[in-house]
Amino acid sequence: MDVLVCATQVPFMRGGLEMMVENLVGALRDAGHRAEAVSVPAAWDRDRLLDAATAWRMVPLDADVVIPVNFPAYYARHPRKVLWLAHQHRAAYDGLGQPWSDIALDDASLEVHRQVVDWDTRVLGECLSRFTISGVVAERMRRYNGLRATPLYQPPPLADRLKPRPGGVGSHILCPTRLEANKRPGLFLDAMASMRESVDGVLAGKGSLSDELAASTERLGLSSRVSLPGFVSDDDLVELFRQATAVVYAPYDEDYGFVTLQAFLAGVPVVTTDDSGGVLEWVEHEVTGLVTDGTSDAMGAALDRLVRDPVLAKRLGAAGRERVKDLRWEQVVATLLGGAPA
Repeated sequence: MDVLVCATQVPFMRGGLEMMVENLVGALRDAGHRAEAVSVPAAWDRDRLLDAATAWRMVPLDADVVIPVNFPAYYARHPRKVLWLAHQHRAAYDGLGQPWSDIALDDASLEVHRQVVDWDTRVLGECLSRFTISGVVAERMRRYNGLRATPLYQPPPLADRLKPRPGGVGSHILCPTRLEANKRPGLFLDAMASMRESVDGVLAGKGSLSDELAASTERLGLSSRVSLPGFVSDDDLVELFRQATAVVYAPYDEDYGFVTLQAFLAGVPVVTTDDSGGVLEWVEHEVTGLVTDGTSDAMGAALDRLVRDPVLAKRLGAAGRERVKDLRWEQVVATLLGGAPA
């Protein structure tokens, strides 16, 4: 088949969605299909929010199947549109009125919210089949749009390279994430400062909070223990996972969370919070990791526990690897194209 993977992106930004699109296109090609990614630039501020949506309605898409993955790429017109949704525009949904959203509770914002939800419901209803990257995303669509979707899980980037450490104790606590407010990297620093054990930490990633987090490292007295290397190469990231005792990943209501799956493939337990969303579809307390209430004391105590008990850390990490070992791109492709009957 000729398959187009449709995505919307803010120029110069790159994250999990872009990696997901690249991996899906690659998997489609490996399965013998002709596949390309089609991207339309967008601006997420309230006054221009629907510009890209309007553009997608007019884009000619000459293919057997189109697979949109995010807002507003699913506004594309096509008779065989199969949704695999990473996220809608959360600022207009569960982010309404939140400090990080520019869609507040004033009359103009509420009208934008009403219009986005109404238009989304209409165009999502056009899809032959609806899949989401997690149960959390499927539940949001059911709650706000009254539409059902099936979670379809994917392997994370670097899945074929991440392996458990042969033996011994890890050398650090790792937090690889975008340095943005919704990822809550500050929780990692607070947890490190609350630990009783003196263990090194690595906060790897880049983002708008870089300077603020560097200042927090100084303020919390962590300069000698915690490094902030910024962007790291794939080779370095694989090694950071391999040498980790534990991974901290505590975003707010995450859609999926590649970091969790990467840690599991490396045989490393994850410490998270009870409001981390899709992360909790993988991290089960005292089975594949430790789930805390998000306070610095609780997270610090969880990390101390894993450092002091390497047998526990190894058991949780092994259970995590077992949990994700069967994720395959071949299954993702077969499911998506099976959702587009001829």
